[in-house]
Amino acid sequence: MNTISNILYWISTGLLVPVIVLLIFFFIRAIILIGAFFGQYMQVKRTTSRLYSQIEKLTPATLREFESQLSDKPSSLVESYARKILAAKGDRARTDLLLSEYEIAAEKNISTSKVLTKMGPILGLMGTLIPMGPALVGLATGDIASMAYNMQVAFATTVVGLVVSAIGFITQQVKERWAMKNLTILEFVANTVSPSTDQAA
Repeated sequence: MNTISNILYWISTGLLVPVIVLLIFFFIRAIILIGAFFGQYMQVKRTTSRLYSQIEKLTPATLREFESQLSDKPSSLVESYARKILAAKGDRARTDLLLSEYEIAAEKNISTSKVLTKMGPILGLMGTLIPMGPALVGLATGDIASMAYNMQVAFATTVVGLVVSAIGFITQQVKERWAMKNLTILEFVANTVSPSTDQAA
């Protein structure tokens, strides 16, 4: 039994370095995400607000005017797919495919935030529990310095993991709202180009 316990102890302590390395990697990734998120926020604020004001006046008769106001080289995902839907010229199957492709692209854009949201607490908890073993050993043997060091590592990994998770969670929530709003715009454009059977009736 002692052999099995020792093997588990060696495995857990051996995982501490990979956990800390991964936490540092995800923390750096979270910092990069904040910068990219700010740039995306400015783009969404500029593009989505403009498109939303335009679709309020959109009718089958004003489709050409709406298309002319779209950028020739769209920098945003929603504007790019709006142009593709207009190019489909009422082909319902093609339009549905484009809407599905947009949802996949939007999900890909959110995936990094989702990974940070889930991996932050997991790695933080692992980084907290792993040093607790050596810390308790240090306490039992009277090695206060070793116990203090391991407790410091445990607290630090917890904090970093929670920060990573918080950044991921906040950006995920905002990006999901952007995606839903953009999908609403694209569906409205698609229905204007090719009215559904109920609308046609």
